Amino acid sequence: MAKEIPNLVAEARAGSGKGAARQTRREGKVPGIVYGDGKEPVSIAFDFNKLLTTLRAGRFMSTLWNLQVEGQDDVRVICRGVQRDVVKDLPIHIDFMRLRRTSKVNLFIPVEFINEDKCPGLKRGGTLVTVRPEVELVVTAGDIPDHLTVDLEGRQIGDTIHISDVTLPNGAKATIDRDFVIANLAAPSALRAEDDAEDGDTAEAAAEA
Repeated sequence: MAKEIPNLVAEARAGSGKGAARQTRREGKVPGIVYGDGKEPVSIAFDFNKLLTTLRAGRFMSTLWNLQVEGQDDVRVICRGVQRDVVKDLPIHIDFMRLRRTSKVNLFIPVEFINEDKCPGLKRGGTLVTVRPEVELVVTAGDIPDHLTVDLEGRQIGDTIHISDVTLPNGAKATIDRDFVIANLAAPSALRAEDDAEDGDTAEAAAEA
């Protein structure tokens, strides 16, 4: 269930401080830094266009990356901050934190629903209402799940799916302690209207009695 860690390519950057960062930006690159794991910070730089494309693809802050810098060992990192130009909203600096395979990290993991064709509630016209398309988990950096699976087989209209109904990967746990809702199966509008009408008739009959 662990997903492949995507590569993120950077280059070593000489110097540090605001002057060096400005020079990097003048060269059409985005300066950055890698810190943590008891090691010295390392200055890096990214190709602006490639980084912007990756940022716009989404989930950048919640993805574990395999950072590749020529002449250095690959290192697993997670983004801890993207500074942006206040006017153009474009990246001007980026911070990464090193992680070991055994490090614990908070990440939002997407939820995937299966067996929709075996769900009686959906066959009756019910609607799957997703409350949490992603769930924040504490996971081990070396074993990050690609997604969480919710099995809809046998689910009826009115059923509610909680986090306790989902099998989490070994060593992972939700950051929220309570048994929160992930999704529910709502009745179709026609059925809800019919139920409302029946409730109204019952109330009217009771009043007349």
